[in-house]
Amino acid sequence: MLAGYIELILYKTYADLKAENERTYLGFLWWIFEPLLFMGVFYLVYGTLLARGRVDFVPFLLIGLITWQWLKSCVSHGSSTIYGGHALMQRIHLPKVIFPIVLILTDTFKFVFIFALLLFYLWGSGHPPQLSYLALPLVLLVELLLITAITFWIAAIVPFLPDVRFVVETILQAVFFLSGIFFSADMIPAQYLGYFYLNPIANLIEDYRSVLLHGQWPDWSGLALIGGLSIVGIWLGARLIRHFEYLYPKVTP
Repeated sequence: MLAGYIELILYKTYADLKAENERTYLGFLWWIFEPLLFMGVFYLVYGTLLARGRVDFVPFLLIGLITWQWLKSCVSHGSSTIYGGHALMQRIHLPKVIFPIVLILTDTFKFVFIFALLLFYLWGSGHPPQLSYLALPLVLLVELLLITAITFWIAAIVPFLPDVRFVVETILQAVFFLSGIFFSADMIPAQYLGYFYLNPIANLIEDYRSVLLHGQWPDWSGLALIGGLSIVGIWLGARLIRHFEYLYPKVTP
């Protein structure tokens, strides 16, 4: 269905990135400066003022924050893509699933810059590439699948229930503190560990740290489960969007 729209999706992604770049004086440097400022604040609070006590706390924290920020950015921005595309829908018919796809590609492109900086930082701070890096593309792919599944579902619902956007932001804020960004799984009491691992992003953060910090392979079974459920979620989310294909333009924002 989308095969004939690939060129349009890529062009729209490029156009959105270019437009965002031209809206600020810093241009594309803002894509790097903003998350670096965000991470700097959290490092100041948790790494310096609260003195977490880990020798490798800076890379430990940065991996968690960057992993989380990719998901948070796509889900938060993507929730309103179909709802916000109402004006364009009135002029031309497009598969509505294109709207969240373009947003995911846009935010993922910006994420690549930050992730590349993270890798350079890790290599310069005593964590060089190891054999476990061969698993890194798979971990990234699974997170992308998870992001896409969540974004599709929320984008499909928001046009009918716009206030869901605020609920999503609240849930994201709660999950932020429950995903192991500031602590490792071995700090959690054994009776609560099972609940912790019900959070897929917590599993992915652990996998990134295993690969990047410890030179270990990720949890293959966990990756397979998250990836499989995400693929099902993407398929169902796309079907839900397609089900309301001709109803979205009639919903007044």
